[in-house]
Amino acid sequence: MALSTGFGLGLSPWASGTVGSLLGLPLAWWLLGRTRRVQLGLVAVLLVAAMPVCHHAATALGFKDDGRIVLDEIIAFPVSVVGLAAARHPAALAAAFVVYRGFDIAKPPPVSQAEGVPGGVGIVLDDTVAAAMTWLVMVGGLALWRRRSG
Repeated sequence: MALSTGFGLGLSPWASGTVGSLLGLPLAWWLLGRTRRVQLGLVAVLLVAAMPVCHHAATALGFKDDGRIVLDEIIAFPVSVVGLAAARHPAALAAAFVVYRGFDIAKPPPVSQAEGVPGGVGIVLDDTVAAAMTWLVMVGGLALWRRRSG
């Protein structure tokens, strides 16, 4: 339960998903210091490992995707910047975090559709889709930034 609640951050009385997601920032920053292959491999392993943890926590808490469960947000956030070396800059990482939280909170399709997948898969998949959408925004944003500054 401690792992699924982000060591208690998910128990925050306000914006538990955002507060819990903060643990994804150092994880993403650390991963960005590795090769792309290692980043992709570790993110994939962590996402798969998070599924049963989130599923068991949801079962114990009695809700499909209880707001106190934030491991899914923590583990999925690095997908937002995977392979983007420029995202190691604090401003870029902060921008990715804001965009990611926006997609996760608003749950536009296909995020909302991914959430409907049963078990721990849906709990993690919706955040992963939100992170993948963020990655696309980041790729475009970083390309525009490079074009304007170069």
